[in-house]
Amino acid sequence: MIFKVFYQENALQVPVRENTKTVYVEAESEKDVRIKLAKFNYNIELVQPLSGAHLEYEKQSEAFKVSEIV
Repeated sequence: MIFKVFYQENALQVPVRENTKTVYVEAESEKDVRIKLAKFNYNIELVQPLSGAHLEYEKQSEAFKVSEIV
């Protein structure tokens, strides 16, 4: 399954909406996504599963690129 993750790059700073970034991750579950991203020390705001029409819509975006995180 593909997940869209909204995050701040530094977990120690106060979140600012304008600094929110996104990354697309393929994983089995939200827990798996959080485990994969733990090594980056991100402040994860939201992990959103994508499927069906929502996934197709996201694929049309220029920013859509599924990250290969092991």
